[in-house]
Amino acid sequence: MSSLSPTARVILGMLKLGVRTGYEIKKAIDLSTRFFWGASYGQIYPELRRLRKAGLIRGKSDPRGKVKRTAYSLTAAGEKALHEWLTDSENFDFELRDESLLRLFFGDALTREEVIENLRVRREFLDHYLAGFRQLEVEARTGFADEGQLYPYLALRYGIGLTTWMRDWYAKTEQQLAAGKPLLELEDDQAPGGERRLGPAR
Repeated sequence: MSSLSPTARVILGMLKLGVRTGYEIKKAIDLSTRFFWGASYGQIYPELRRLRKAGLIRGKSDPRGKVKRTAYSLTAAGEKALHEWLTDSENFDFELRDESLLRLFFGDALTREEVIENLRVRREFLDHYLAGFRQLEVEARTGFADEGQLYPYLALRYGIGLTTWMRDWYAKTEQQLAAGKPLLELEDDQAPGGERRLGPAR
């Protein structure tokens, strides 16, 4: 199992793609992985120091005019650590944090009208994100930090497909609740009452 922190993973990956400074790493993350793997300045800069101390990256002064900057690159050890993490087929972190979904989970504490309003707001939010993704999609066809780097484009296509499904699901659920339809949608071969409740036994 990789010993790299979540922030270290994205930093090493960005350095491998040719992104060099802390500022550039944050900018690249904001335009790409933040939708599924974010990092703040407060995480990036301390992690750069830790990675440098651990010998996984090297840094050199790269000022821009009067602005002090440090440009980073991977060491051989950093290359090895990144490759080991990228090819680890047994350990994956999966965490989905979606506040709108959490609010829906606790929808029994609201009126149906309030739940419908939450669904509408989320649908419109996803429409806004989709518009941004589709704009990025055109630009991503020419590569990421280099024109030959097209796997970020595939990740973006995944994001567009997933977000489209989510938007459609929220729209459909909003319409069903507004029409007064029952919440349960059973499979054709599933008998009503065939599954126990997910919550604690009473």
